[in-house]
Amino acid sequence: MRGAGEVRLLLDTAILIYAVESPERLSKRATAVLENSENVLELSAISITEIAIKASLGKLKLTAAIARQAVQDLDIRILPYTADHALRLFDLPLHHGDPFDRQIIAQALSEKTPVVTPDEKFRLYAGLKIIW
Repeated sequence: MRGAGEVRLLLDTAILIYAVESPERLSKRATAVLENSENVLELSAISITEIAIKASLGKLKLTAAIARQAVQDLDIRILPYTADHALRLFDLPLHHGDPFDRQIIAQALSEKTPVVTPDEKFRLYAGLKIIW
């Protein structure tokens, strides 16, 4: 069970996808983060929405069952998306055009949680700590 060190980390959607479909795409640091039982790994409810939409469009092969199993296997807790997270979008610069990523960025800033992501555009947001 995770949580002893309480180092919270928000995983970008790509991290769950990579972990399932192509773990070799994960950086060494991201792999270490996923394997460290002292970390509290979180995935935004927005990421589940993104995966579901992309799977229904044929852009991803992940099913609900596979996503659910990956969340369980990696001991990830789902972070609900709240009104406070959404309200943070009003002050967020338009460095990133992807609406799912913008919501994850707003959520991470609101929660003061580092994000594990390969997406370089996340680095453009002041105050957001990136792990990759």
